[in-house]
This record gives sequence, C-alpha cells and structure tokens, in this order.
Amino acid sequence: MSPRRAALRHADRDLIEAVRAALHAAADPERASRMQAYMKSAMPFLGVPAPVLQREVGALARAHPPADAATWHDTALALFREATYREEWYAALHLAGRSRYRFDLAALPLFEEFIVTGAWWDIVDASVHGAGDLLTRHPAEVTPVMYAWSRDPNLWKRRASIICQLGRRGDTDLDLLRAAVEANLDERDFFIRKAIGWALREYAKHDMAWVVRYVDRLGARLSPLSRREALKHASA
Repeated sequence: MSPRRAALRHADRDLIEAVRAALHAAADPERASRMQAYMKSAMPFLGVPAPVLQREVGALARAHPPADAATWHDTALALFREATYREEWYAALHLAGRSRYRFDLAALPLFEEFIVTGAWWDIVDASVHGAGDLLTRHPAEVTPVMYAWSRDPNLWKRRASIICQLGRRGDTDLDLLRAAVEANLDERDFFIRKAIGWALREYAKHDMAWVVRYVDRLGARLSPLSRREALKHASA
C-alpha cells in the first residue's frame, strides 16, 4: 500500500468500491471519447452522464453516511487521489459537497488539493463552491487565504480567489473582489480573464452601477474579454 493511501486510514473503502462499481456499470465508451475530447483531458472518461453520476453517488452517499469528519475527508480524498477515470474525480467532489462537514474550517485543504491537482476549469469551478462556503462561514480565517491565493503562482488558485464570491450579491467583500481582480489584470490566460469578467458580471446583478464605474476606472488595464463579460447585461 502506498504511503499516500495508508495515510487515509479513515476512508470508507466499501463506499469507494461501491462508487467505482456504479460508475463502471453506467459507462458508455462512445460517450467517453466525446467527453474526453471536449474536456481536453489526459485522464480517460467512462462516459457517465452528470445526472446519472449524481443520482448514483447520491444514493450511495445516503446509504453510507460518514461516521465523522475524518471519514468524510479521507473517503473523498482517497477517491480523488486514486482516480483513474475523471468521473471518479467528479464523484469525489459530489461526495465532498454533500456533507455538513464541508462547512468545517479544516475542510479548506481538501478543496485546495482538488483545485491544485484538478488544474482545469471543471474541477476548479466545482471545488470553489466549497471554498466559497467556507469564506462565508469563516470570513476571518478564510479571507486572508483568498488574498494569498489571488497572488499565488498557481493559476487555478488565482482563478478560485476571483470567483469564490459568486452569488454573494450584497454580502460580497468588495475589497477582496478588487484585490483578486487587480492582482491578475496583467495575466493573459483565458481562464483568468474569463473569471474576472464572470465575477464582475455576477456582482453586477446586485449593483450594476458599481461595476460600470469600476470597469471605467480600470480602463485599458482590463482585458477586452473581461470587459465584455463584466458588462454583458449593462445595456439591459
């Protein structure tokens, strides 16, 4: 047994094996090749549609509730670390997102590992929901982490810092939003520029006038892509 696997001694191996069996039973090789091509994934797919995956994993999670936080953490992380198909990553994210333990501050390193290891928009954008929930529940502890992520060498942690407040509307920490945006204005990567526009567009649903003023203040420092996304609904 590898040291990484041995370290996850609280993992519910029966649940993990049941999840793998359910995913393989629902596999569709023809769909798998299309999914892998669309996601540009080096990791192969089984070809399980998202609704089927969520239904099957949800049913198994209800049948195998975690005994405690350690079991929840180790089970999700073991399934993720040991994945050989991308749907196992998706299943790990789904398991992680179902439990009340996701609101414990100690869960942040779990979501961070998902983000850093997944290193693509599908995994990052799903994981950031967990980080965002922790920001809402534990602002004093998590806000400084998001500030640090906004300047991290890892592109995906920076993307997470930019979009971690989606949907918070009037509860958005504007200082954090501005810091995350402005730390990445010189980044040319599509996923960062898209994230900046997305975050601003979402906040515009609460305060369009603020976003219009902010975009105007940033001027040419803001990429055309970010500007288009931020002001997508401004005319309305």
